[in-house]
Amino acid sequence: MKHLLLATAGLLALGACSQQGQVYKSYFSEAGSVIDGGSFGNANMQNHLVMTGQQTYVENLSNRFSNEVLSTVNFAFNSSQLDAAAQTTLREQAKWIRQFPEVRFKVYGHTDAVGSNAYNKRLGLRRANAVVNYLASQGVSRKRLEAVVSFGETQPLIVTQGRERRNRRTVTDVSGFVASHPIVMDGKYAEVVYREYVESAEPKTQLSTVSEGESVVESE
Repeated sequence: MKHLLLATAGLLALGACSQQGQVYKSYFSEAGSVIDGGSFGNANMQNHLVMTGQQTYVENLSNRFSNEVLSTVNFAFNSSQLDAAAQTTLREQAKWIRQFPEVRFKVYGHTDAVGSNAYNKRLGLRRANAVVNYLASQGVSRKRLEAVVSFGETQPLIVTQGRERRNRRTVTDVSGFVASHPIVMDGKYAEVVYREYVESAEPKTQLSTVSEGESVVESE
């Protein structure tokens, strides 16, 4: 019993010290520091970094693009034709790109290691151009699309000298802004984010109230 009382007293003493330490910290720090888990103010800090150029617009949008849509499409051997899966991916890319008319994109073409480097570089460029043409057909201005970079066989995902579909690809990425200086986004970052939220919103459910014996007529 004596040991139990001593242990309880010790815990109470530690708790009191801990509370006093928290009070001391709160007294000599900014208000709310004791309950701040470290994330307080992150949204404001993010906006500040973006608006002052400390965190580049291009980096932010490039990361968002690659996280929210598939940035890569693949090709058959020795081909620059877009199959059904590639077209589905590119329609999703185009939908995302249309939300940001201020942004330019580059399409990088790649091949596997079969064939000469010169031939593969031309093939990679044809694949990049095929993607640019399809994105343009989906309502993206060609002025915002660039297919001048082709890595050919020099940047494989899978290191092999044989045929590898995963290496036969294009990658779409954010390259910059329509204007030559990022100040084009000054004061507009929140507007761009809000535009995306509106675009991605689900349509409202249409509910109709009918009386017994009435029929419902749907209209578009």
